[in-house]
Amino acid sequence: MDSIYKGYPFGSILIWRTREQLNHEKDLGPYRLPDRDPELPIDYVLDGQQRLTSVFGVFQTDIEAQDDETWLPIYFDHQADASAQESQFVALQDAEVEADRHFPLNTLFNSAEYRQATEGFDPEVARRLDDMQAVFKEATIPVQTFETDNQAQVAIVFERVNRMGVELDTLQLLSAWTWSEDFDLQQAFADLSETLEPFGFKGVGEDTNLLLRCCAAVVAGDASPNALVSLNGAEVRRRFDEISNGIKGAIDFLRANLEIHSLKNLPYTTFLVPLSVFFATPGNQAVNITNQQRTTLLSWFWRSCFARRFSSGVLRNLKADIEEMRRLRAGQDNALANVAVNLDADFFLDNRFYVGTVNTKTFILLLAQKRPLSFVSGQPIDLGEVLRDYNRNEFHHVFPQAFLKTQDRPLDDINRLANFVFMGRQDNNLLGGVAPSEYRARMDDSHATEILDHAFCPSSMFADDYDRWVRNRAELLHQAAQIHIA
Repeated sequence: MDSIYKGYPFGSILIWRTREQLNHEKDLGPYRLPDRDPELPIDYVLDGQQRLTSVFGVFQTDIEAQDDETWLPIYFDHQADASAQESQFVALQDAEVEADRHFPLNTLFNSAEYRQATEGFDPEVARRLDDMQAVFKEATIPVQTFETDNQAQVAIVFERVNRMGVELDTLQLLSAWTWSEDFDLQQAFADLSETLEPFGFKGVGEDTNLLLRCCAAVVAGDASPNALVSLNGAEVRRRFDEISNGIKGAIDFLRANLEIHSLKNLPYTTFLVPLSVFFATPGNQAVNITNQQRTTLLSWFWRSCFARRFSSGVLRNLKADIEEMRRLRAGQDNALANVAVNLDADFFLDNRFYVGTVNTKTFILLLAQKRPLSFVSGQPIDLGEVLRDYNRNEFHHVFPQAFLKTQDRPLDDINRLANFVFMGRQDNNLLGGVAPSEYRARMDDSHATEILDHAFCPSSMFADDYDRWVRNRAELLHQAAQIHIA
């Protein structure tokens, strides 16, 4: 939104037009798209799906969103300072919206709603909003259309687009093309989904793209689209128990060693691809993992999280990690954990808490390693239950938002990662929106020190000095993170 508003280049959309009717996704973010008109050409998005989803999700008002609390409405902060770098557009939950400051973008293309939303603003603000609306009404999205029925050409296009650092989520299209008559793995995927459901990982079996990447990684040692279209469907079916064991072994490792209890907890679902290569075994065999191998896998995991390894150059990094996984499993020298990461305490101060982001998920997993306790009773929190359901209501501010707002602190300051802990809604309500020194009496005194220790919380919080405390806590969190990436 900010790039469109400022006139910055934001890339074109790449469309693949074909005569073939393929299996395809009908969800665009939290929106289920209607059936297409059979009289119109068939176009598939090869590159730019996230951009299209963003634009569509911000401005459309005809389709009701399915339940997805990670999908937040976007607002124009007309009081924010205009600058070349900083964005004036923010994603906010309803409770965070300040009506006199945050203007909803989903009204821009509805004349009646726009007029109603701009009522009451002084002329200068209204003029600024009108100028902003005009920019979006006049903006156009460049589109390139690639028309072919040749699968080799499509694979090359996919590969070249990906070299530019764009993560592709369209492997299912290639699988549908390549195995259109011989692709009976859908039932195998469905069976795997049912097997994983009791452990909170049903989503793995439902994510066809992810499973296909695992298939290609195990069978071909490469998760790229080009490797996928070269796979033989019969070979994948023949080795599916090996692939399935690899995925199950990867999930068991994540659950046992990292408190990851659902696909939603995983900062990158991509982690399952190289891990499935390490744990892939035929029949009823199992991988006997050594302590040194476990240490290497954990270091690779944490370093990849903090370095945001799979946010760009995905296929390149996957290919490298798959090869190093094979070397690690064979007991050979490997560079799997040699992921460069530059981490300091500011990570926990500069990032804001949004449950769907990579940095927040990484932060939550870091907290989980300390086995947090209830802030009221001091009893252990059932991480399996909390992280399997995984929603924003299980995490709250240490320094309550209501208390910090009395100090006129902005939301960016209040919502730092370092100001959040595992805390259910009931505990949060019992403690109330008061200063820590006031809610201290509502905590179990016999467990207070232990509660703070299991939450990386300095006791200086009870002095009510937020600036000093949040810096101290960020340092503690940084020290804990350094141990994991060592």
